[in-house]
Amino acid sequence: MALAVTERELQRLLSEYPFTSIYGFQLHAIADGQCTLDVPFQTAFERPGGLVSGPVFMAAADVAMWLALLTRLGPADGSVTVEMKTNFLSAAKQEDFRCSAKILKLGKRLVYGVAECVSTEGTLLTHHTLTYFRPDSSQQPDAPQSAGKPRKPGRPS
Repeated sequence: MALAVTERELQRLLSEYPFTSIYGFQLHAIADGQCTLDVPFQTAFERPGGLVSGPVFMAAADVAMWLALLTRLGPADGSVTVEMKTNFLSAAKQEDFRCSAKILKLGKRLVYGVAECVSTEGTLLTHHTLTYFRPDSSQQPDAPQSAGKPRKPGRPS
């Protein structure tokens, strides 16, 4: 099955968007519904005690899952994270790590997946479960709102 996005397109997303570029994520590998990122250590990642802070692992997992989703749905997809559960299993101290994400189920409205961050020696650092919401075109942020009667919150137009 051909991927819906190229490695070049994903690397461009990593480098052009501020919410991804600040981390310095590097694309390591992609496959159908999968993405692996290399996360080079930065001193800005440290929390007191010299450990890599939790939000860095969570950002890596979320971005890796987003890119894994784009391998199936293409770069124009507007899916967003609605839930993430993170388990911190081991600490990383002033070191690079790798984060791999995989889609487990791609539904019409929800996408379920997992991600794991591991040290360069292969120690499992974190385990994440993620859920993404797939809006239809009428719910995309760019879509014009229909004129007329205002809709009730929580109800589709």
